[in-house]
Amino acid sequence: MYSIKQVVEMLDIPSVTLRAWENRYQAVVPERTESGYRLYSQENIEDLRWLKEQTDKQGVSISHAVRMLKQHKQQGKKEPVAGDAGAPKDALDKMKQQIYTALLDIQGERADALIDFGFSLYGYEAMVHHVLIPVLVRIGDAWEAGTATVAQEHYMTHMISNRLSQFFHVFPVYAHYPKVLAFCPAGEHHQVGLLLFSLFLRRNGVEVIYLGANTPEEGVMELLAAQGPRIRAVCLSVTNVKLVPYCEELLERLGSRYPEMQLIVGGKAYEAAAPQDTRATYKMTEPPENWQVWFDQEFAKNQI
Repeated sequence: MYSIKQVVEMLDIPSVTLRAWENRYQAVVPERTESGYRLYSQENIEDLRWLKEQTDKQGVSISHAVRMLKQHKQQGKKEPVAGDAGAPKDALDKMKQQIYTALLDIQGERADALIDFGFSLYGYEAMVHHVLIPVLVRIGDAWEAGTATVAQEHYMTHMISNRLSQFFHVFPVYAHYPKVLAFCPAGEHHQVGLLLFSLFLRRNGVEVIYLGANTPEEGVMELLAAQGPRIRAVCLSVTNVKLVPYCEELLERLGSRYPEMQLIVGGKAYEAAAPQDTRATYKMTEPPENWQVWFDQEFAKNQI
């Protein structure tokens, strides 16, 4: 059981907001001590965390979020799925097809309008994970199959990447998390995976300095030297297996120069040919749906 002070610190929800959610919307019903102090169970904590996710990151009103939560509980689900309210699979599939077709036909304004409409209707989680990421995957598959040209693949990827990049300025930053430097090493030109992971960190309150694709080592070292101890984690992503040995050498140099630095690697190359004795602190070869578990149980817990 947790006190209201502990819940406020744990979830970063002001006490006045917490009391309003309870009194006006019956978001949770904490137990009370004989003196009248609130005591929150672990289930209360999980419910409040989910409600905060809906209100802060998806723009759902608290009243609607509470209704969603109660509906899920009545249906016997252990926990609600973020982004599934009002977003049936067939509607998301239709949105996905329309955006893909518009991009393939180089209809940028139509694609932007569809994406704007999707975010307003379904929210961040549903649009990113069930529409835009699958569109990116489909674009890559179409290029490999020869049904999309190189120009089409570059255009479509650039359009969606730009839309995703806009969210770097939306989510709040929490000072207790380390600042992360994210880049693809020299020779690596595919940055979509890095962008998605960086956006995931940013969504969880981590400030990310995003350098993107084909970043020279010299520039990385200069930036780290200039920033000093402000950057406490480095994330790099590669899809080209041939670059893995160089990445390991780079990690070794980073680790030697900055022994306290957390080193995070990922990408298709590390999924296919990652050395077992990698110098990285974390090797992200899990699918995106498992990133949150890693963040909560590993990354967030290890911060000062």
